[in-house]
Amino acid sequence: MINEKVIVESVEVNSILERMSLQIVETSPDLNNLAIVGIKRRGVNIANRLTNHMNNFNKKGFLYGELDITLYRDDLTEINSIPDVKKSTIDFDVNNKIVVLVDDVLYTGRTIRSAIEAILDFGRPRKILLAVLIDRGHRELPIEANFVGKYIQTTSNEVIHVKVKEIDGIDDCVAIATIEK
Repeated sequence: MINEKVIVESVEVNSILERMSLQIVETSPDLNNLAIVGIKRRGVNIANRLTNHMNNFNKKGFLYGELDITLYRDDLTEINSIPDVKKSTIDFDVNNKIVVLVDDVLYTGRTIRSAIEAILDFGRPRKILLAVLIDRGHRELPIEANFVGKYIQTTSNEVIHVKVKEIDGIDDCVAIATIEK
């Protein structure tokens, strides 16, 4: 990769997440049955931040979980012969809940398809919604987010990196990089 450039700074990321959290709360008909589930890896960090902002609107707090989709991927054998499976942490009954899946970047839609399959193994939610920090287009499956932080149109030789302090050791930001072909 060459030419990585930060396109969304930390302050704007925080502002975007505040706005998204308000949208989720305002459009939810039943806050008592709303659950936020982050898709591992960076979706978990984004979900944590969203949940913290949302808790400002509902002091009771929200149900929160973390979802590993490794075994649900359609490209599992292409990635690694020995998959690195992490634990999903869903400590609540998903049946009849409104589950908001959270990820950092929406691209082809394949990760979200895997996440939907994974969450359905925990039960039958009333509704599954999707919140993403960045939607970069180029869908391969008919999947769209209900809550989008920012749309960033990319070309096929560009990639979006969402950086978070817990994983990358730097303040939250979004960068775009060009891949040499």
